[in-house]
Amino acid sequence: MIIGILKETTPGETRVALMPGMVSQLTKEGHEVLVQSGAGTAARAADEAYGKAGARVVPDAASIHAGAAVIFGVQPPAPGEAEAFREGSAYIGYLAPLANSRLLEVFLRRKVTAFSVEYVPRITRAQSMDALSSMATIAGYKAVLLATEKLGKMFPLLMTAAGTIPPAQVLVLGAGVAGLQAIATAKRLGAKVEAFDPRPAVKDQVKSLGATFIDMDVVENAETAGGYAREMSEDFLKREQEVIAARLPKTDVIISTAQVFGKRAPVLVTSAMVAQLRPGSVVVDLAAEQGGNCELTRAGQTVTAHGVSIIGAVNIPAMLPLDASQMYARNLTNLFLTLFPKGSASPNFEDEITRGCCITRDGQITNDSVRAARTAQQ
Repeated sequence: MIIGILKETTPGETRVALMPGMVSQLTKEGHEVLVQSGAGTAARAADEAYGKAGARVVPDAASIHAGAAVIFGVQPPAPGEAEAFREGSAYIGYLAPLANSRLLEVFLRRKVTAFSVEYVPRITRAQSMDALSSMATIAGYKAVLLATEKLGKMFPLLMTAAGTIPPAQVLVLGAGVAGLQAIATAKRLGAKVEAFDPRPAVKDQVKSLGATFIDMDVVENAETAGGYAREMSEDFLKREQEVIAARLPKTDVIISTAQVFGKRAPVLVTSAMVAQLRPGSVVVDLAAEQGGNCELTRAGQTVTAHGVSIIGAVNIPAMLPLDASQMYARNLTNLFLTLFPKGSASPNFEDEITRGCCITRDGQITNDSVRAARTAQQ
């Protein structure tokens, strides 16, 4: 099978869907890899490195589409780009199907079999394919570094001849993969860290990283069966805001990571709550692209309000393209080799992983949740 790697065209996207180190895993299974020239440049993967690894570098996207049966991608293709996909070919990568209805229509019309990494089931067997967790790890780490650049004070406790410098006070909202990595990074830098999450099950994980867990009386189940955060009631959100607000007068940095799969992110920090922060404080909102956990967040912008900087961080993994590409490429390679095991030209659509992440096939939407959401939108 011929696998194609396109150069990403989304502004600001520096990642590549396959790194040279992954090529041999595909070629030894009998597959051929085509890479568009320059695809890996921003991730420090030169054309020569792909060639030495056994891939064939081609000059343009047209050459990829002409030969590839499966295309790996990072960002969802633009509808115009999707028109170039060979009829009956396959795509593996980010898709965001509920936000990309025009792209979905093109894939349906061209009978492209599309596998969305966002929909890989959160089961043990699929952990090595979990791109969401990989990229959340990058985001949680980098979010803390963004905060250090903006805060104007050091994170660690320092005892100096000029006096004692107290540690920065960091509050992490959400203890998923990104939140836990943010906790670990802030602690490594010497900050005093507190974390809030409505799921009592994560308390031990938070404490194991050296942070203080903020307890809350929980009367609703905050987690879905698939391991994602559940959309909560208005009363529950108000209670969350009250618990968070009590910590704000002494907080220097908020790293917010709370997201609900396929929904708008919950507003955990209102404008009035921002005013309770000390001037010079920083909010790094990792949910900016989903509407933001802070009421004042603007995706892709840094807003100043009440003397507080609110960073609407978007596509943070692209800020660290080398490691982000390495992790993402490994996830995609593992997923592809599961979908198309050696000697198989077609996936087993009875398999839980295949069934979960397949969005379109033979001109039909195959994912039940996507189909139901599209029906509700019409």
